[in-house]
Amino acid sequence: MITGQTRLIGIVADPIAHVKTPQVINQSTANQGLDVVCVPLHVHAENLQKVLGGVGGFANLQGLVVTIPYKESILEYCDDLTDIARQVGSVNAIRIDPETGRLTGGNFDGEGMLAGLHQQGHTVAGKRVLLVGTGGAGKSIAWSLAQQKPARLALYNRSPARAQALLERLQKHFPELDLVISDGNAQDYDVVINATSLGLKDDDPLPLDPNTLQAGALVCEAVMRADGTALLAAARERGCGTHPGQHMIYGQVVQICRFLGVDLQPEHVARILGH
Repeated sequence: MITGQTRLIGIVADPIAHVKTPQVINQSTANQGLDVVCVPLHVHAENLQKVLGGVGGFANLQGLVVTIPYKESILEYCDDLTDIARQVGSVNAIRIDPETGRLTGGNFDGEGMLAGLHQQGHTVAGKRVLLVGTGGAGKSIAWSLAQQKPARLALYNRSPARAQALLERLQKHFPELDLVISDGNAQDYDVVINATSLGLKDDDPLPLDPNTLQAGALVCEAVMRADGTALLAAARERGCGTHPGQHMIYGQVVQICRFLGVDLQPEHVARILGH
């Protein structure tokens, strides 16, 4: 029941029909009895400035979740950034100050991926990790992975220059880490993470050649689809373990909500998974 006291969270994307975050947040807040709802806001690129210029005026709007394709371009509209958002140059949540209307951008993609992995009993410490995609989500995930001290962290992107730019930034903060640029061959890696949007649509190409996956590797998705992705299906055929994108979403929902001023407890998110 939405009332005049209901607090709002928006999620901004283009397209937006595929997003699952509203369902996760709304079921979780309902589980906890919180008067908070998350609503999708379909914003075309030419209207992004208009939207961001006005959202600070809504006193009952806690903030925005930000997803494809705005995680990087939305930085210029933020008044402040958290340290991690500034370091990775990407935002996936914006907190709105109810008094001043100032917008503070944060990023929880990397923390969400790690939280989801840990909840499922996985670790990347001491492992050889291949990260596919160095866009908004990929940069954040790379930063969090580097903090876990993997044996090697390889970066693969369709635009090698973007992967190289991220590698150079990481090297400055993690000089002891074995960081390399990959050509997408996953043969020598224990953990493979797809941080691209490939897999969201049925006709998307695979983000890498699944024939290079080694049996026993763990293949992880940032893409959330109820029926899984083609990459995960191919990975299972190769004898790999799989980690669907749902776990990343569940891993970061609690952190994003708390950043936005909603004290969501992990156990209420976990109930969605039946844990």
